[in-house]
Amino acid sequence: MTLVQLEYIVAVDTYRSFVGAAEKCFVTQPTLSMQVQKLEEMLNVKLFDRSKQPVVPTEIGTQIIEQARLVLQESQKIKEIINNQQQEVTGELKVGIIPTVAPYLLPRVISAMMAKYPDLKLLIWEYTTEDIIHHLKTGILDCGILATPLGDNAIEELPLYYENFVTYISKNSKLYKKKTIDSDDLEDENIWLLNEGHCMRSQVLNICRSTSQNRLQGLTYNTGSVETLIRMVDMNNGATLLPELALEELNSRQLSKVRHFKSPEPVREISLATHKNFIKKRMLNALKEEILAVIPKTMKQKKKKDVVGI
Repeated sequence: MTLVQLEYIVAVDTYRSFVGAAEKCFVTQPTLSMQVQKLEEMLNVKLFDRSKQPVVPTEIGTQIIEQARLVLQESQKIKEIINNQQQEVTGELKVGIIPTVAPYLLPRVISAMMAKYPDLKLLIWEYTTEDIIHHLKTGILDCGILATPLGDNAIEELPLYYENFVTYISKNSKLYKKKTIDSDDLEDENIWLLNEGHCMRSQVLNICRSTSQNRLQGLTYNTGSVETLIRMVDMNNGATLLPELALEELNSRQLSKVRHFKSPEPVREISLATHKNFIKKRMLNALKEEILAVIPKTMKQKKKKDVVGI
């Protein structure tokens, strides 16, 4: 039994395809299949049910693959021990980030990370919260940047900052004349929301205590973009909620439509999340430091703020 064979069966389980697993492992499909078959012969068990598409592990295969993931994670600790001893930030860090954070945070962080740590390879994907959690558990991702708390015992959360929600209101709204608003003010307002699956959608609904969702004159509009929500308010009236960092992208005309909530202001907690067995601590700490370096001091504490659930 070799670590390579364990990597292959974990890859097949992750991607549920021998072809997909081979591509991700940078080997030919016959090579990967042969090594998996050799491992099955040595263990005298069938690890996968190849008659099904996508491929699924057998009952005993599920248990063996779970143990294989642990073995591979433990083996990676040897490299991490060396990196820690040499005080190096080197290697590959696979990061997932939710789309409502990515455009406002990553541009500030990536260039600094690349300049400071030239031997670090960052691989970044935008995913929904559900996908990030799944990919953390299967090993596709090393860490995620997302809204918390998640309430998942398999995931460890490292809070980074607390970002206010603000309202973005059409000039034709009766709320436009208010200097600050209360969540109750939004109950009768047409609220533009993100698609199902975005955690910010759930947070906005929790704030508004409303089921109003992207409906205007018979229109139902589904979007995953905060920028699109802004444009919908600009062109079609109504209101939406924005994360605080998005305000830096607005022009003076748009900023005149922003209204803050009365204290305690609703906020979202943004955290670094990892699987509980995550080992690349030095890389994670480097990423954390660069994120905190660009976050305003006022966002690093949650006093007089109300963290909204997802």
